[in-house]
Amino acid sequence: MTSEPVVVLQLGRVAYEAAWELQRRLAAARRAGTIPDTILLLEHEPVFTTGRRGGTHNLRLSLAELATRGIHYYVTDRGGDVTYHGPGQLVAYVILRLGEGQRRVRRFVERLEATVLDVLETYGIAGWLDPAHPGVWVGNDKIAAIGIAIHHGVTYHGIALNVTTDLDPYDWIVPCGIPDRGVTSLVQLLGRPLELAEVAQRWLEAFARRFERDVQLDPEPVRTLADVLPRLMSRPAAATRS
Repeated sequence: MTSEPVVVLQLGRVAYEAAWELQRRLAAARRAGTIPDTILLLEHEPVFTTGRRGGTHNLRLSLAELATRGIHYYVTDRGGDVTYHGPGQLVAYVILRLGEGQRRVRRFVERLEATVLDVLETYGIAGWLDPAHPGVWVGNDKIAAIGIAIHHGVTYHGIALNVTTDLDPYDWIVPCGIPDRGVTSLVQLLGRPLELAEVAQRWLEAFARRFERDVQLDPEPVRTLADVLPRLMSRPAAATRS
C-alpha cells in the first residue's frame, strides 16, 4: 500500500451546493500538494443533480414543482445523468491524486463500483454491473449511483449508496435517464433497520482493499465546512506521489 493514508472526514448532513464548492476547493488544494488524499463522508439534504451533459428532460416534475417541495436541482461537473440525493444515503466524495498511469476514468469508476459490490456481499446481496450504465444494480434496480470528475489528475465527486433513503422522490425523475429500471435501498432489500455508520465502515474497508490504500478516519466530526481545508492542511500531503 501507498505509505500516505487517505484521510476520511465525517461531514454529517450537508447542503449539496456547499459540498460541491468544498470539493472543488479541496481538489485544487490536492493538485497543489497542500492536502492529502481525502474522502468526505456525508448525507445531503434532498436534492436532484445531473451531470455536465444532462438537462431537465428526465425530470417528471417541473423545476417550479420541485421548488414548491423545497428541492433544488443542479447541473454539475460530474459524469452521469439525473439522480436524487437525500437523508439516509451514504455519499462518499473521493478527492484522490492519481498516478500518471492511473488516470483512465473507466478504471477508476470500476474500482469504485467494486467497493459497493463488496459492501453488498457482506450483507449477502448479489449486485451486478452494467457496462452501459455506471452504478451498481441489484436485479433490475439501482442501489448506488456513481458520477465522477477528474481534473488534472485529481478526482472528485464519487458514490451515493442508498441505505435508508426514502425512495419516493425517485418517482419524480427518470433515474439516471433509464426508464425501464427502478431503484432500491439496503433496508428495502434486507427488511431490517441499518445504521449509516455501519455501512460507511464496511465501505471504507472495501475502499482500502480495492484501492490498496490505508484509510485514516478522523474520529472528530466536522462542525463547519470552513474547518475542513485548515484541518487537512495541517496534515502531511503526498504531493509527489506517482
